[in-house]
Amino acid sequence: MFYPSGIYGWCLNWDEILTKPNGYVTCIFTNLRINPLSNTQESLIILNRRNFIKNGSLCTSTLLLSGALWSNFANTKNDKVYRIGIIGFGDRGSGLFNVLKDFPGKFVVNAICDPLDFRLDNAKKMADTNKVKLYRDHRKLLENKNVDAVIISTPLNTHYEIAKNSLEAGKHVYLEKAMTFTVDQAMSLTRIAEKHPNQTLQIGHQYRYSPLYYKVKKMIQDGYLGKVVQIDARWDRNWNWRRPVPDPSLERKINWRMYKEYSGGLPAELLSHQMDYIHWAFDALPTTVYGTGGIDFYKDSRETYDNVQLNIRYEQEDMIGNFGATCANKNDGYSFRIKGSKGMVSLLTDDGIFYPETETRKELEEVDGVSGATKIAWTENKNGISLVDSKLKDGSFYAFEDFYKAISENSLPDSNVYTGGNTAICVALANDSIYNGGMRKWKPEYNLSPQY
Repeated sequence: MFYPSGIYGWCLNWDEILTKPNGYVTCIFTNLRINPLSNTQESLIILNRRNFIKNGSLCTSTLLLSGALWSNFANTKNDKVYRIGIIGFGDRGSGLFNVLKDFPGKFVVNAICDPLDFRLDNAKKMADTNKVKLYRDHRKLLENKNVDAVIISTPLNTHYEIAKNSLEAGKHVYLEKAMTFTVDQAMSLTRIAEKHPNQTLQIGHQYRYSPLYYKVKKMIQDGYLGKVVQIDARWDRNWNWRRPVPDPSLERKINWRMYKEYSGGLPAELLSHQMDYIHWAFDALPTTVYGTGGIDFYKDSRETYDNVQLNIRYEQEDMIGNFGATCANKNDGYSFRIKGSKGMVSLLTDDGIFYPETETRKELEEVDGVSGATKIAWTENKNGISLVDSKLKDGSFYAFEDFYKAISENSLPDSNVYTGGNTAICVALANDSIYNGGMRKWKPEYNLSPQY
């Protein structure tokens, strides 16, 4: 295909074209000038309405596929610094303590709670104890009127009680995933949160807060992937998932992820992130959930499975989700593939590539050659299109931007009690299926949504 030399840009909407007295046609948006009185073949091609609309939409797609990324929450206008208490100072709690250092004008940690002495010792090394008060009981921390909000990063079986106590104490809450341990807890905490409309409850599904994941959500919504039919998600590692235990009596408290009394295992700790993203990006909920698994590699007295596979049917979307994790092979690591009739997106936590199907590829290659169009960032081997053009921060950084915005504006965070509750229910159904066999059906009462 060829283009007239008089094109200086590209028109995105045929209705924006006006005929000027000098006989030229001008695109208001891009100042495109074409002489329709010319009898050249080029003008006949460009003035064909069908081609114009088709190519205009393709050029719009190059803007989305260009690799440019930005945060949705960076410009919240508020001068207040919120005082944070961290409840649970293990790997995750201490990690979030470090992330909050990037928000000196928004958050300050002034309280830390953990029932284990060696973790409080670690807190003393990391924090200035002249400014940060230490607690062993979260209820004592919640009595502190100088704490505005809490981060809850404790074992899953404690999430419900501590979140409930925190809301009732008037605190804003950032609650690590999964939101709750059981279906009933998810439904109950949702109603409790609704009774505290002036407090924020955000759930820690942080990976989907990356600007990359917002970009892919937009691609899905705008149809760039076509009809999505399959989700293939994995989170694999070659590691026993155990932490060092300084005292054998602390085994279950430190390695709580190994035991059914405390943990939702791999579905809760890993796969919930990808499940939550699918529910959010497609505005979809499961129809049926089926799981299988076993303790297939680490025969070390653990109770939660080290090898699981879930199949989730989304009937209204005509879509199947496959979610799997193993502790015995790390080759795939974190992989997340969303497959549509026009193309597939392959995601890591901080990178992504769009692999167009044959016809989509031809169209994109055609428009990529247009002078003035936003260039598409093809991968080095030309097989796909890079969706990231610069280094991204950890998802927790962007999640805390939304937490600050939600508290400041009394708005619902994107990862909220409804989306987090629906994912927690899905995880609970998956574990019920894995451990007890059989398929679990999604019930209407599981559809958590705001009660307006």
